[in-house]
Amino acid sequence: MLTNLSIQNYALIDDVNVPFSNGFTTITGETGAGKSILLGGLSLVLGNRADLSSLKNQDQKCIIEADFDVSKYDLKQFFSKNDLDYEDHTILRREILPSGKSRAFVNDTPVTLDILKGLGGRLVDVHSQHQTLRMTENEFQLKVVDALAANQDKLSLYRSQLTVYRSETKALQELLDFQANASKEHDYNSFLLSELEAAKLTSGMQETLEAEFEQLNNVEQIMEQLAAGHQLLNDEQLGLLGQLSELKRVFQNLANFGDSYTNLNERVQSLFIEMDDVAEELETIKDKVEANPERLETVNAKLQQLYDLQKKHQAATVEELIVIREELSYKVSTIENIEDSIAEKKLLVQNATDELEAAAIAIRDARNAVIAKLKTLLQEYLYELGMPSASFKIEINPSEAFKTNGKDDLVFLFSANKGSDYGELKKVASGGELSRIMLAIKSILAKYEQLPTMMFDEIDTGVSGEISNKMGEIMKDMSAHMQVFSITHLPQVASKGQQQFKVFKEENQSGTTTHMKKLNVDERVTELAEMLGGKNISESALAHAKQLLQ
Repeated sequence: MLTNLSIQNYALIDDVNVPFSNGFTTITGETGAGKSILLGGLSLVLGNRADLSSLKNQDQKCIIEADFDVSKYDLKQFFSKNDLDYEDHTILRREILPSGKSRAFVNDTPVTLDILKGLGGRLVDVHSQHQTLRMTENEFQLKVVDALAANQDKLSLYRSQLTVYRSETKALQELLDFQANASKEHDYNSFLLSELEAAKLTSGMQETLEAEFEQLNNVEQIMEQLAAGHQLLNDEQLGLLGQLSELKRVFQNLANFGDSYTNLNERVQSLFIEMDDVAEELETIKDKVEANPERLETVNAKLQQLYDLQKKHQAATVEELIVIREELSYKVSTIENIEDSIAEKKLLVQNATDELEAAAIAIRDARNAVIAKLKTLLQEYLYELGMPSASFKIEINPSEAFKTNGKDDLVFLFSANKGSDYGELKKVASGGELSRIMLAIKSILAKYEQLPTMMFDEIDTGVSGEISNKMGEIMKDMSAHMQVFSITHLPQVASKGQQQFKVFKEENQSGTTTHMKKLNVDERVTELAEMLGGKNISESALAHAKQLLQ
């Protein structure tokens, strides 16, 4: 519910701050007084786009604030989804700066225009010529049928199943596309895989082979160095072992002459033990090292194979080749098993289709069950609104495709006069007839779903006094379920409001300014009398105005 509207520096408005209450509120004023300006300001805070021409004073910013009581709306999920702090008393604010930039806030938290518009659409339903045209669209018409059919839960289940259906269908198509493309590459991938598998790749093998190659390729030099080492260690006269053996004997003799000699003796003993161990290991290695041309050729061939594979697959290491091998293995096995995968996915798609079809049929059955009731309600309302011969032809037909709101095509045809052919609303209904049909639909919807604040902008244009009286009654009845505003130029409608505001202009030296004030009972009588008979108010006009208010 809109509890307060504040507009500063917008169009002809300097500063307007108006509190509102629940129920039915009417807004009147002479043509050009600024009623549309007021609605324009409200539209800005609900998320409509703006430009610098909106500013009254181009050097100051325009600020529009709308206070709402949202306690009766189910909006906590919306606030949570958009990372906003929920409050029962919520303030929407829009600022338009002299630079042309625009800022939007919800409870002082900056938001994008899309978020502001999304929230605004849940708080206020502005009925305008544009929305009247929306009534001619199938999606809107089905929404009306679904409200009467109480299809909200069924539609929620259907949309959930539609998500699953689309996901499974997409996955199946991807498999089919993969099969079509992969079949062309299958033979080549199989060849590449067989090459990699034949190489018997293991992590670290390249380093091992390269080390072995270095030894085999340099075996003669290694044997020469080993022989030289053996000679240095084991020569009878000059060999290191013989020399160390003599040195060991000398220090053993010195060890008895003090601790310092004992320490030196121990170190020489360690040197001899270590060198003796080196000599033994050298002897073992020397006996094993021998030329092996065949093994050298094998290792060289294996390394060349690895280098060729790395170049072919643009890999730097054997480990990268192993990863490529696994990827190829997956591709080859996938295409080899693709028929099974496609068959399994087709079964899942069929199951999703069956469940979605069942949900669509449940929605369709519920819709068909209320068609007669909707036709009757519409025709009853239109009869009271001066269209006694208006009739509708409404049919629900199965469609070929699954849509976001079911699997139905809606035939929604209208005839205004007895004997006239039925046709689409946008083709056969006049503007005045569309406005009355929209009012009838909104009134019906108000009894079946929680509608936001309703703002009717001169919905009574082009209708007679008696019909406007009935339109006012309908809007007043609607206000029992929601907050309703009507911007009107007809006294019959204005008098039905539980409160009435007047929009008026004042001229002074600085220019023209639009104001808005709530009328007391006497002011309402005067305003209604002027609407009935003009500025020169007659006694009969006053009497008629009082009668309307009573």
